[in-house]
Amino acid sequence: MNSKLLTLIRFSRCYSTSRRSKEALYSKISPLGNPSTSLVPELDSWVSDGNKVRVSELQRIIRDLRKRKRFTQALQVSEWMNKNGICSFSPTEHAVQLNLIGRVHGYLSAENYFDNLRDEEKNDKTYGALLHCYARQKQIDKSLSHMQKMREMGFASSALTYNDIMSLYANLGQYEKVPEVLDEMKKNKISPDNLSYRICINAYGTQSNIMAMEALLKEMENHSHIVVDWNTYAVVASFYIKAGLTDKTIDSLKKAEERLEKKDGNEFNHLMSLYASIGNKAEVLRLWDLQKCAFKRHINRDYITVLDSLVKLGELKESEKLLKEWESSGNCYDFRVPNIVFVGYCKKGLYKKAEAILTDLMEKGRATTPNSWARLAEGYLDKGEMTKAVDCMKAAVSRDVKNKDWKPNPKVITAILGWLGDEGSAEDVEAFVASLRAVIPVSRRMYHALIQANIRGGKEVNGILESMKTDKIDEDKETKKILGLRLN
Repeated sequence: MNSKLLTLIRFSRCYSTSRRSKEALYSKISPLGNPSTSLVPELDSWVSDGNKVRVSELQRIIRDLRKRKRFTQALQVSEWMNKNGICSFSPTEHAVQLNLIGRVHGYLSAENYFDNLRDEEKNDKTYGALLHCYARQKQIDKSLSHMQKMREMGFASSALTYNDIMSLYANLGQYEKVPEVLDEMKKNKISPDNLSYRICINAYGTQSNIMAMEALLKEMENHSHIVVDWNTYAVVASFYIKAGLTDKTIDSLKKAEERLEKKDGNEFNHLMSLYASIGNKAEVLRLWDLQKCAFKRHINRDYITVLDSLVKLGELKESEKLLKEWESSGNCYDFRVPNIVFVGYCKKGLYKKAEAILTDLMEKGRATTPNSWARLAEGYLDKGEMTKAVDCMKAAVSRDVKNKDWKPNPKVITAILGWLGDEGSAEDVEAFVASLRAVIPVSRRMYHALIQANIRGGKEVNGILESMKTDKIDEDKETKKILGLRLN
């Protein structure tokens, strides 16, 4: 780094940054959401232009990036701070960077970073960050060995440490070991927190041990230092649903609702999904109304949840009304929203209504997906409406310019080509085959359809047969059978 930039960075540490400057730096970084976009040039440019930065400001940016799961960029900011001497890294900053390294580069890189720390920087925070990396990547031997070392050094003294081990066992499907860790916490006089209990409740529920789950919930409720949060009751409700205990489900959902923090719509969304699972339309709509009162703006994720709930309940007319509300909401276009209603109609066999949704989107200049049109084609094919099936498959193929991963269902293509060969004009078959060749490799079935259509139209097929040879597709018995139609 040049000396001018380094001087500016160091100089800026002596001064406060105005609120306007804070927002300006964040506003430059926040929109750069593409994971491949490096934030380092933006940070260098910011300082080179004479702007000030503060440690607290950069830490806030790192926290926000982590919250948004932009871990690579959060690591870039942390490394930039460290490299340029923005502040002297304490064990806390090292723990944050270690955690980010583990997420971005894996536990081996995190391990290497930890090994290179000075002894005084290796405390409960940095040890805990490395344990979290091991546990998150399901490294059971390393996790348990590291945990034992933390015990010996007196660093295994927080619920967070034990929560990592419980999460590790849960993620490995070793649910029977989770309560053992909780018991060890209590034995070592370490108070479990909400997450500790929730991990264990989840372990009991996954094993369908409802009695043990309820006993642990009661223990949790009786603890003076624990305030059971809405999420815990929601987890309990989800297991009651699986057990078919509807009354207990509703009771838990009511308790969850009483404890909603109302920070965002996600809490309401989760409860609505659970009510939809037990077929309770009234509660879904009631919670949606409450959410609308609690928050002025509803993002696409909120509409997706409610629409999905209504479709699960079979309330397609209600979902279509809500879809129109979304269209007038001013939210950015996201095909996932109308796709929920589209799929709902398809599952009910209401393909004309499903097609109307896609057609309406096209008329408004909105993007649709090849898969959605292909699904319609398959539906019409099942109903024997071949003309509609062909039209929808044409639409699917025409939208595959950018989606190189999508491939049409071979059975559907074979059926359509067979019908076109028997019923379609030579021109129609040629156009359809030409569009298919842009998506899938040319096949004998395509040539058979071309040959059939041309023979029916009284046209020569020698050119088609030559093209077959060029594409290294040999004539088989069916080819000869089709060619025999010329003699009849």
